[in-house]
Amino acid sequence: MRLRPLIVTGLALSMLGIGIPAWSADDPRSCNDLMSSDTPAYVMCTWLATPEEAADIARFWLDNDGENMKNAGPNSEVGVDCSEAENACDPNLEGDGEMHDVGSPDVEGSEDGGTPDACPDGTKCHIDPDEVSATEAAAAEKTAAGQSAKTARTDGMRVWIDAELADDWKAGKLAEAAKKVAALAAQPGVVGVRFSSQVGYNKTLQTAEELDTFITEAAHALRQAVPGKKLAIHTVVPALGCGANEACRTEIGKKYPLLDPDKVGAWLKAGLVDQLALDNGHLSTEYATWRIDAAEAQRNQWIQVRARAWDSWAHIAAEDAVFTGPGASQLTTEQATKTITDRVATPLQADAVETVILWTRWQDAKGSVNRVLGDKLADNATWEQLKKLDAVKARLATIYDPATPEVDQAADLKKLSEVFSTVYVRAA
Repeated sequence: MRLRPLIVTGLALSMLGIGIPAWSADDPRSCNDLMSSDTPAYVMCTWLATPEEAADIARFWLDNDGENMKNAGPNSEVGVDCSEAENACDPNLEGDGEMHDVGSPDVEGSEDGGTPDACPDGTKCHIDPDEVSATEAAAAEKTAAGQSAKTARTDGMRVWIDAELADDWKAGKLAEAAKKVAALAAQPGVVGVRFSSQVGYNKTLQTAEELDTFITEAAHALRQAVPGKKLAIHTVVPALGCGANEACRTEIGKKYPLLDPDKVGAWLKAGLVDQLALDNGHLSTEYATWRIDAAEAQRNQWIQVRARAWDSWAHIAAEDAVFTGPGASQLTTEQATKTITDRVATPLQADAVETVILWTRWQDAKGSVNRVLGDKLADNATWEQLKKLDAVKARLATIYDPATPEVDQAADLKKLSEVFSTVYVRAA
């Protein structure tokens, strides 16, 4: 009765390329008698060394106070005779030509296996890489951005460093710029780095190849400089707002060739960025030709994000400056409430975004200031409505530029912490 299962099992193992060794009941190396009675017949036990052989091996090494063990020294040294014609020896190689113990310096007087601690003039010329990071981080903490990051953490906000590396990459200075940003991001409590905004939308990068190369190289540079920190970018993908309208998608694709949804999705899938912020500033005007209003465009956008599974690859954020106005927000209480419903509640309820990033202050090319709050952080109807969003405060973020404070860093960030749980601090 057991023969047929054994044959079937043997056939299956043979198909997998696993051979079954021959076995005999009187095999002196068999240890089958040590296995339990319910062990399948095709399972066999064989001694690599029988108990008797194991005892002999132990006696060989332990007899005479371990004499054989003591005499079993290392293999003969391998040497190279540079006088022989067939051996090529570089005369510039360092060393004194003598054997040294493991861990000892190669050159007499050196330290750490040959790394000098002091230069001839007595100054310290070797600095450990960790010391470099600590030194740079300490210097970065004293900058305006560093102090803002520290203050924001004290106010209970999570902190990202907001930088722009596209120009540096194009100028061939990515490594230097990434190192500077990394020093800010290395501070305790900093979540990550947003290394580009409006990427592919502005005119900094001209071709798809440039765009892909920049995202890849910037991400790799920052991953090495600040391991463990998250990376983010901000852009706009207008084609998403077209939904199923083929004419819209065709024309928008021609207008924004660098902002192909498949290309953006590829960055996320490859793990180059951990957060993608999609700007909503174009929703009201971009689709008028196809009679797609802002509400429909936004609905289309978030449906597309879910359909493309972007939210499974990265943290998706909606970014908006809709609450700001020249000088201050001009919205009434009713208007502010409706705008909150349209631009905060709707994206979150669409189950495609986890965070809503709201601009609270920005300056246009002419120097005009657009704010949510009034002058010198004065409250208004919009701010009062935003303060009521305590239930979703953990999902609200803003951007702060320490180079253009409204009052001062401490007062500004304290005020922002009334509404926002996260702040993106602009790097100089």
